[in-house]
Amino acid sequence: MRPGQIIVLATPVFLLLIAIEFAVGRVRARRGTGQDTYRLADAVNSIGLGMLSQISAVLTGLLRIGIYTAVYSAVALFPQEAAREFWTAWYGWLLALVFYDFCYYWLHRMGHESAVLWAAHVVHHQSQHYNLSTALRQTSSGALLGWIFYLPMAVAGVPPLVFGAVALVDLLYQFWVHTEQVGKLGWFDRWFCSPSNHRVHHAVNDHYLDRNYGGILIVWDRMFGTFREEDERCVYGTRGELRSWDPLWANAEVYWGLARDSWHARNWADKLRVWLKPPGWRPADVAERFPKAAFDIAKVTRYEPEVSRSVQWFAGLQFVLLLTGVATFLWVSDDMPLSRAAVWLAALTAALWAIGGALQGRLSVTEVLLVEAAALATASAALGIGWLHLVFKPLALAIAVVFAARRAMARAEVTAFDRLLLAGLVASLAGDVLLMGPPGLFVPGLVCFLLAHLAYIGLFGIGAGLFPRRGALAATLLVGAGMYAFLWQGGLPVALRVPVGFYVVVIACMAAQAIGRAAVLRHRDPGAIWVAAGACFFMLSDSLLATNRFVLPLPLASLWVLGTYYAAQMLIVRHVRQVD
Repeated sequence: MRPGQIIVLATPVFLLLIAIEFAVGRVRARRGTGQDTYRLADAVNSIGLGMLSQISAVLTGLLRIGIYTAVYSAVALFPQEAAREFWTAWYGWLLALVFYDFCYYWLHRMGHESAVLWAAHVVHHQSQHYNLSTALRQTSSGALLGWIFYLPMAVAGVPPLVFGAVALVDLLYQFWVHTEQVGKLGWFDRWFCSPSNHRVHHAVNDHYLDRNYGGILIVWDRMFGTFREEDERCVYGTRGELRSWDPLWANAEVYWGLARDSWHARNWADKLRVWLKPPGWRPADVAERFPKAAFDIAKVTRYEPEVSRSVQWFAGLQFVLLLTGVATFLWVSDDMPLSRAAVWLAALTAALWAIGGALQGRLSVTEVLLVEAAALATASAALGIGWLHLVFKPLALAIAVVFAARRAMARAEVTAFDRLLLAGLVASLAGDVLLMGPPGLFVPGLVCFLLAHLAYIGLFGIGAGLFPRRGALAATLLVGAGMYAFLWQGGLPVALRVPVGFYVVVIACMAAQAIGRAAVLRHRDPGAIWVAAGACFFMLSDSLLATNRFVLPLPLASLWVLGTYYAAQMLIVRHVRQVD
């Protein structure tokens, strides 16, 4: 049985234990003998990050296991047959587990002492609550560098199968220690990682910081001077608070901060030190020009944005459906080509991001449904699941039409601005339907999108004027001309040269109008830049579509064409606003 399938089988156990812990906490809170340590959004975010970690591991896990296997095969110190006989005996398995835990201690410790490793590990610490769902909160980038710390096991001849098994045991053991419902355990706390010991590790209190790294054994911390006993109330989270339910930002926030500091550093050595020094270290010139407030534990507040009960129920239901999809994916992923796995990774990640947006109040229910429909339309096209594509491709733009119509009706009157936006979306929907048909409907579909772009030109002209930046018009027409020449040379059919040429001019004008609008309205309408980005994505999507259709087949063409197309439509419909 593969590791992904073991995780799937363990998931019901994880969820059952989470439910029991939740119930115990609620009872203790009512009795005044404890506290409820759960909040829906936090638990969804933590479990969702675990899901993202597992589905991304289908791709990144090959790096860790592949490098380990290569080193094991090439430079192991002992003959493979003798090493396999030793490590697969009962004492060999036990020693391998201890060996792995020792390597894990140093990976974990360096994850707190080197900024680039902390950038991966920080995901596990971001929750301001401490419960069993926190155990599932895992990084998606740890495999990029974490494999280095396990190479001594490969050199010692530990077979990859034994390595994988003890790694799974070490990981699963650590689940139960993430709880506040279990107190100190006496002698057990002195030898093993326990709830009390690990609570210390997750705390941001001054004298708890960067302590208790052991995965199964806490004796490593006692040996190397990093042990601290729990003796005061723990405050959880990180000193650079995340304050977001966005799973992508959770994985990227520290990398982004390090990249900014590295960019701003004047000294070339400092540009490198930013990544290698302990977390929080900044070059003096960067700290002076871009100061950050010192951490004050007294000012720590929990991030709990208010959303309605109905939105919470909606997000919870969507999350259960997504969890089912992830479990199905993990069960079959090892037999799936990497290209198909990457498509499902993208679709599931988009849905997870959207649910986080709803719980954060950034996305409405309609917008979440739009993201999910677009993700399924794109994935089904890329994977050749025809019936699913027939449902979700028109559904995605239909939801966009509903979103725009509801927003228009919420105002006192429907304006020309609203009518043009709806016209553009309805024409795009008609184009989507026609382009799903036989080749003979290509030109009618092209006409529908031509009408959509004309509607968008009129829409973007309101409040900004027609082509307010002639330089932008010249640039987009030049890009369009280059693309048209490329299509002409690549074999564009004679019968389509005139309509495609006219279409290229119109979409270039649409992009120029959006860019010019952003330049004019940038101070009054921050969303205008996103609308301009959407228009540029439209040009990119149509360029990819034409290249794939007339010049040469692109790998996973539907993924790139529809991914950029839906990005364009969503950026436009979400951010376009009438500015007086």
